Amino acid sequence: MKTIRELDLAGKRVLLRVDFNVPMDANGVITDDIRIRMALPTVRYALEQKARVVLCSHLGRPGGERVEKYSLSPVAPALSELLGLPVNLAPDCIGAATGAMVNALADGEALLLENLRFHGGEQAGDPEFARHLAALADVYVNDAFAVSHRAHASVTGVPPLCADRGAGFLLQKELDYFHRSMDEPERPLVALIGGAKVSSKLGALENMLARVDHLLIGGAMANTFLKSGGINVGASRVEDELLETAGRLLETARQKGVKVSLPVDVIAADRFAPDAEIMVVSARDIPEQWMALDIGPATVELFAKALRGARTIVWNGPVGAFEMDAFSRGTMALAHVIGSSQALSITGGGDSNAVVKQAGEAENITYMSTGGGAFLALMEGRILPGVAALEAG
Repeated sequence: MKTIRELDLAGKRVLLRVDFNVPMDANGVITDDIRIRMALPTVRYALEQKARVVLCSHLGRPGGERVEKYSLSPVAPALSELLGLPVNLAPDCIGAATGAMVNALADGEALLLENLRFHGGEQAGDPEFARHLAALADVYVNDAFAVSHRAHASVTGVPPLCADRGAGFLLQKELDYFHRSMDEPERPLVALIGGAKVSSKLGALENMLARVDHLLIGGAMANTFLKSGGINVGASRVEDELLETAGRLLETARQKGVKVSLPVDVIAADRFAPDAEIMVVSARDIPEQWMALDIGPATVELFAKALRGARTIVWNGPVGAFEMDAFSRGTMALAHVIGSSQALSITGGGDSNAVVKQAGEAENITYMSTGGGAFLALMEGRILPGVAALEAG
């Protein structure tokens, strides 16, 4: 796979797939521009090389129709301000008017196309839609790691139609850090996996058993593992259909010599509410109608000890219902432990990154991945379709 530095960009129309799927308030004001900022090194490099930069992105889920609240119109001025040069917004991402604006670009100028998902062909991976996009490009660059696990037209359909194609700096950085953390890690490698469902992370858990030294499992998904061992977890959320699978994973870990740590105590509540009655109990003593909603202090220390001894840490998913203060403390405590670690630390997923920011530890994490689904796909050992499309041919 070529990187953008290996491509001849001068005077070329460079179709640059970015992820500008930024959050906005009800008035269309961007509330967090980190996704725009993460793409700036690639955009600036292309402009410095005198490319004619054509940026394309999706925003939200407009369902293949033009929905004004999902227009990228607020993004163009925000990008202009960050770059210090004008970036106009095209009326569409394909069509005659858009093509004319692309062809009118001078070397070192940029244009932002309107939301790709205003066309159903984007998410459907429609070859005809991909051809219309490719007609705007001499060179294709993918810098949208967050959608590189999707077989969408702008991600997998366009690259084969462009003889010159490669990865932007952000995509390259994501892949490099993942390689450092999972393929050639400094050991011990400790993975902290949380979240609600075993089913959503089953592939990742199976793949990691061949890679990690110590697996820490928290969040609601830990309940399924606890119950698979015969522990009564009260009214806690459990995927009963996966009890056998969870037991099999624990047995596989034992056979491979991979240490697995589950919660030894929990913060239990009589209901999921801010004013719920709560108590710290052993994971084996959760009252019948109560539910585990966070890890307890003994588990925090158990997990913290493993994390402090790690040389590489991979974290995906909170270990409690962190959106409610009463059940956020375990996750926040571990965020501080990871932030203070000298290990190479990688976090992936919106919730994990939100916790890190909330804890004030963002500057202390080695790398925070920009793509939850794509990060999880890599954890499952899958080749990302968007990366495969750059490597083909």
